[in-house]
Amino acid sequence: MAASSNSSLSGSSVSSDPEDYQPPIWKSYLYQLQQEAPRPKRITCPQEMETRPKYYGREFHGMIPREYADEMLGGAEGAYLIRESQRQPGTHTLALRFGHQTLNYRLFYDGKHFVGEKRFESVHDLVTDGLITLYIETKAAEYIAKMTTNPIYEHLGYTSLLKDKMVHRLSRGRTEPRRVTFQRDDRVSVISSPLGRRSALKDSPEKQCSYEKLHNFKVHTFRGPHWCEYCANFMWGLIAQGVRCSDCGLNVHKQCSKLVPSDCQPDLRRIKKVYSCDLTTLVKAHNTTRPMVVDMCIREIELRGLKSEGLYRVSGFSEHIEDVRLAFDRDGEKADISADAYADINIIAGALKLYLRDLPIPVITFDLYSKCIQAAKISNADSRLEAIHEGLLQLPPAHYETLRYLMAHLKRVTMFEKDNLMNSENLGIVFGPTLMQPPEQNALATLNDMRQQKLVVQLMIEHEDVLF
Repeated sequence: MAASSNSSLSGSSVSSDPEDYQPPIWKSYLYQLQQEAPRPKRITCPQEMETRPKYYGREFHGMIPREYADEMLGGAEGAYLIRESQRQPGTHTLALRFGHQTLNYRLFYDGKHFVGEKRFESVHDLVTDGLITLYIETKAAEYIAKMTTNPIYEHLGYTSLLKDKMVHRLSRGRTEPRRVTFQRDDRVSVISSPLGRRSALKDSPEKQCSYEKLHNFKVHTFRGPHWCEYCANFMWGLIAQGVRCSDCGLNVHKQCSKLVPSDCQPDLRRIKKVYSCDLTTLVKAHNTTRPMVVDMCIREIELRGLKSEGLYRVSGFSEHIEDVRLAFDRDGEKADISADAYADINIIAGALKLYLRDLPIPVITFDLYSKCIQAAKISNADSRLEAIHEGLLQLPPAHYETLRYLMAHLKRVTMFEKDNLMNSENLGIVFGPTLMQPPEQNALATLNDMRQQKLVVQLMIEHEDVLF
C-alpha cells in the first residue's frame, strides 16, 4: 500500500548539472498519513480526585485496575486516560487506545511530560504526537524502511552549487601532507638535525586532502510542515520531528542524518563567534585554509615581534588579550590588532595561544593524543619521528594545515633565539599543553605527560621541513 500510494510522488526529474538544477518535488505520502491519524479523545473522571497531581487534569482517574481503564476507553481510537499504578503506587500510567487495543505507557513528569525521549508541555500534545507516530509507523513501516534508498540530497542547492567553488578555493596554495620515511642511509642527501642523524625523504603516495566536515545535527522542532532535505519525505510529528545542522541549517530525519555525507558548508550567519568555535567549522564558514586568528596574529608577530625577548613565554595583560578575543568575535578578519591598537606584541601572542587553547577539539585532536604521547616515548630518534609523522597524517585537513603553518612560524621564531631567547625546547614547553590535551581532563595524566607534550612540539619545530 505504501509504495503504490506514492508512485506519482517519487521525486523530481533532476540533473546532476548545477546549471540545470530544479527544486525537488516533496513527497506527500507521509504528510497525508499524518492528516489521517486518530485525534486524541480525553476520557475525564466524573469526580474530583484528591490524589490527583497538580500537573494532570481531569484525565487522571486515580488508582484503578487496568481492566477498568480498558473498559472506560470504550474501544474508541485515540481515547486516553491516566491512572495510578496499583503495582507501583506513586507512579502513573498513560492508557491509550490504538489499533483496536489498549496500550499502556509509564508516564513521567520533570517539568514536562514524557514517555520516551520527547518532552511535551501537555499530556494532550504527548498523545497527539504519539498517535501520529503510531499511525504512520503502522501504515508505512515498509515505506519508511526504504525511503532513504533514492535520496534527492545530491541535487540540493549548496551541495551541488558550492562544491566546485569550495574545492577550487581551498586547493590554491595549499600544502598537502607528505608521507616520508626516516632512515639512516649514506647514499642519500643529508638533512641535518640536533639528533645528529641522517634522514632520507622518500616520496610516497600523498594523502588526499579535502576539507570535509561532519554536520552538527541537533534535534529540532519545526513549526509548520517540513520535509527532509535528504529523502524529500515529510517529517512527521508534533515536536522534535527531525534534526537540523546548527552550522549550515540542513534539515533531515534523524535516521537520514546517518547517511548524509560529511560535506557541511557552515553558514556565516550561524557562526556566532570565532574563539571556541570548531576549527574546521570556522575555516569552512570563512572559506579559508586556516583560521583567520592564526594567520593574522602570526603575520603581526612576524612583522614586529620576532626579536621580542621571551616571545610566547612572557604574558601580556589578560584584559587586553580579552579585548583582542572580543574584537575577533565581533569583527572577524576586520579586527584591528596593529601596533596602534596593541603596542605590546605579547598581547597578540597571548591572543593566539588563547585561541588555540580554547578550541573545542585541540589542533592535535583527542583521537591522536595517545598516539603522539606514545611516539614521544620511543627511544630511537628515527622511529620516533616516523611515529609522529604517521600521527600527523591522520589529522583532519584543517588541523593539519593549521599545525603546519604554526610550526613553520615557530621555526622562524627560533632563528632569532639570540634576541628572543626562545629555542625549540622553550617553545615546546609553552605550546605542548596548548596544542595537545588528553581526551579526559585528568590533571594527573596531564602532569605526567608534560615531558612528552613538550618533546612532540619541540620535534615538530626542529623537523618542520621533514614532518610536514
